Amino acid sequence: MAQRKKYHIRRDDTVMVIAGKEKGKTGKILKILPKKDRAVVEKVNFIKRHMRPGHHSRQGGIVEKENPIQISNLMLVCGKCTDPTRVGRKVLEDGKRVRYCKKCGEILE
Repeated sequence: MAQRKKYHIRRDDTVMVIAGKEKGKTGKILKILPKKDRAVVEKVNFIKRHMRPGHHSRQGGIVEKENPIQISNLMLVCGKCTDPTRVGRKVLEDGKRVRYCKKCGEILE
């Protein structure tokens, strides 16, 4: 069985883009693509696709959608201090593993 990759971000986290043409934009993670080390972020990195009419869509045309962005270009935004921050991991007394904000120490879950 293949081992699952561990990332500093997860689905539904709020992240900020720290590099590239979309630098400075924030959004929520919609999907993680572990085989490509990429993530789809809401309202970030839009592309236009020219779609033909078919059985999926009755009407063709130009469709705008979010394109995946490299995970290394994303930084988690802390809910408490509202800044992009590095993520640490620690084990609590009850044995549960959690992520925490390196700036303010807030537990992220």
